[in-house]
Amino acid sequence: MKVFRILLLGVVIGLLLGLWFGVNIGREMPLLSNPFHTESVADKLKRLSGETLEKSGRALEKTGQELQDKLNK
Repeated sequence: MKVFRILLLGVVIGLLLGLWFGVNIGREMPLLSNPFHTESVADKLKRLSGETLEKSGRALEKTGQELQDKLNK
């Protein structure tokens, strides 16, 4: 009976942690963040536009560097 209780407790704890992490992964949030926190549309738009701007800036810098390398050769 004691083994059954420990096993059941382990399953319940594993289920709760898996649900917590799964919700955070689905919302593209850090694993240990609060899964009940909802990000407003405006905040999400600001975050995504900032990430997009950073990626495009890096791509532009890379392209410029490649053009300079071609001109130097």
